[in-house]
Formats: sequence, C-alpha cells, structure tokens
Amino acid sequence: MSWSDHLSAVLEDEHVRLTPISEADRAGIRAVALDPEIWRYFTVVVGDSDFDGFFDSNLAEHTAGRRAVYVITDLRSGRVAGSMSLLGFAEKDRRLEIGASWLGHDFRGKGINHWAKLLLLRHAFEVLEAERVEFKTDELNVQARKGLRNIGATEEGVLRSFNYMPGGRRRDAVFYSILRAEWPGVREALAAGPKKAAAAV
Repeated sequence: MSWSDHLSAVLEDEHVRLTPISEADRAGIRAVALDPEIWRYFTVVVGDSDFDGFFDSNLAEHTAGRRAVYVITDLRSGRVAGSMSLLGFAEKDRRLEIGASWLGHDFRGKGINHWAKLLLLRHAFEVLEAERVEFKTDELNVQARKGLRNIGATEEGVLRSFNYMPGGRRRDAVFYSILRAEWPGVREALAAGPKKAAAAV
C-alpha cells in the first residue's frame, strides 16, 4: 500500500484526536485560527478576510494527497485546538515532514503539541515505515525550536535565506530530524509525558 492509502486514518490517544480535515471543520478551525500570534513565524498570515482561502487551500491539498492535514481536538474540552500536517512526501526515499503546526491561544503550553506530535511520529514510523521525519522552523522562533528539541528531534543546521515571509523578510530555516533508528528511544521518552520528555533531552 502507498502512503496515500493511509492519509484518511484517525489518530487518537487519551489526550487528543487527530482527524483528516473536512468541510465540517471550517467553523471549528475558524474559531481558533484568527489569532495573529499564531502566524508570527508562518509564511502566511490568516485574518478574517483570508480565512476561507486558507481553509480551502488546506482542504484541497489534503484531498489531492499532497498533504495529510489533521484537525486536532483536545479531548478534555472537546474543542478544536489547532492543526498539524504530514507533508513533503518522498515515499521512494521513505522521508516526510511534520509541519504546518499551530494551536489556538487556549491550548498552548498544555501538552497538546506533545501528544499530537507523538501520534504523528508513531504513524510515520510504524504505519508508513518512514526512515526519516523532518521538521523545519524559522531561526527566530525560539519557542518552536525548544519544542522540537523537547520531543527528541536533532538540529541539523540552518538553510540561510530559505524563503520570503510576509512583509518581505527572508527567513533562515532551521532543520531538525528524527531517524528510524532513534525512534524507539524517542517514543519511550515521549510516552512518559511532556515534562519527563523535556527533562530527558
């Protein structure tokens, strides 16, 4: 089976549920996405007038199989918390990226990112049988870089002047990865929870 056959999977643990994006998610995503702080280090800025175009683009990318766009539900509150994607598929080389990760204001710093990343990493390594999972972020995004280190990702280096940002700044992108050989140790640390995982790195 190809990776595209696994993009409709629902991923869930006792903390979060990740469901493939659908039209039914429009209102729930809109309710948490219109916070300018979310988009500070993104290559897009999503405001009220931009939201439908943003949502339609995500839905189209998922439907076409170019990305697996997941809607994150916080199971404690039952509310939509944000979104996260599998993208950059290089199936022949068993390589992909986890990215386009964001959470609404009420859901940051509560472990949701940790548990969602664990579900996606488990899916990538244990279902898709990836050899390498990549992450990238803005060099200026200190919080995201700390978060990636906390889940056991290895910083690999900076690609200078990688892309344009809104307003015209050229972003230096920092790349991280987790390899298949590292996954058992990473999985064990992540399964222990956010605080223990952070303490282990």
